[in-house]
Amino acid sequence: MKPVAVFRHIATEGAGYFADFLTEQDIPYLLIKIDEDETIPTNPLDYSGLVFMGGSMSVNDNLPWISDSLNLIRAAIAADVPVLGHCLGGQLISKALGAVVKLNPVKEIGWGNVTTTNNDVARAWFDGLQQYDSFHWHGETFELPEGAVHILKSAYCENQAYAIGKHLALQCHVEMTAEMVKTWSENGIAEINAASVSPAVQTLVEIQSELDEKVTHLNRVADRLYSRWLKGLKC
Repeated sequence: MKPVAVFRHIATEGAGYFADFLTEQDIPYLLIKIDEDETIPTNPLDYSGLVFMGGSMSVNDNLPWISDSLNLIRAAIAADVPVLGHCLGGQLISKALGAVVKLNPVKEIGWGNVTTTNNDVARAWFDGLQQYDSFHWHGETFELPEGAVHILKSAYCENQAYAIGKHLALQCHVEMTAEMVKTWSENGIAEINAASVSPAVQTLVEIQSELDEKVTHLNRVADRLYSRWLKGLKC
C-alpha cells in the first residue's frame, strides 16, 4: 500500500493522534517536514492520501512552500486522492479550491463546543454525533469552496468543517494528544494572554483542566472522522 503523506508545518504541530490512528490501522505514512525545508512532492498518485496539519502562519503569507502545497492539493483532488486538512491544513484546501481565508471575528483558543450540521453528509462523517468539545487555536477562518457541504460549526466560528466527497477540511483540531495541548498552551501563553478579551479564549488553567478526559473523548471523535476518511484511500 502506498503511504499517506502527512505535511508538518511546525515541529510542535505534527501528526499527533492521527499518527497513532494510522499505526493502529497498520497504514504506512510518510511525515514531510515543511518546517525543515523538505521538498513538497508534485505527484499525488505517489501516495494513498494527503494530510495537512496545522501551523501558526497564514495561507495568505508570502511563503515559498504555500503555492506548491496549493498545486499539490488541486492535483490530488483532480486525481481522486483524498485530502484531509487540520486548521491551517483546512485553510490550504479552501484556498487551493478558490475560497477566501480571512480573519475570524474572534480568536478561538482552548476547548469549545461544536455542533454538527443537520444534513446527511454531516451525519455520515460524524456517525450521528450531534455535538462535542473540540480543541481550537486559530485567528483566521475559511469560507466554503464550490461544492463543499458544511458539516460543523461553533458559536464563534461558523465554518468549522466541510466535506467535498472523500475530502475533509477542519478548522478545529481533532488530532490533539495531551502532550500537544500542554506544549501548545505553555509555549503560547503570550498569545493566550494577549487575546484574553475574546470570549472564545480560555486561560492556561482552563485549557489543561481534566485534560486526559477531554483528550480521550476527542480521540473518539477523531476515530469516527479518520475511519471514514480512510475508506477513500487510493491504494
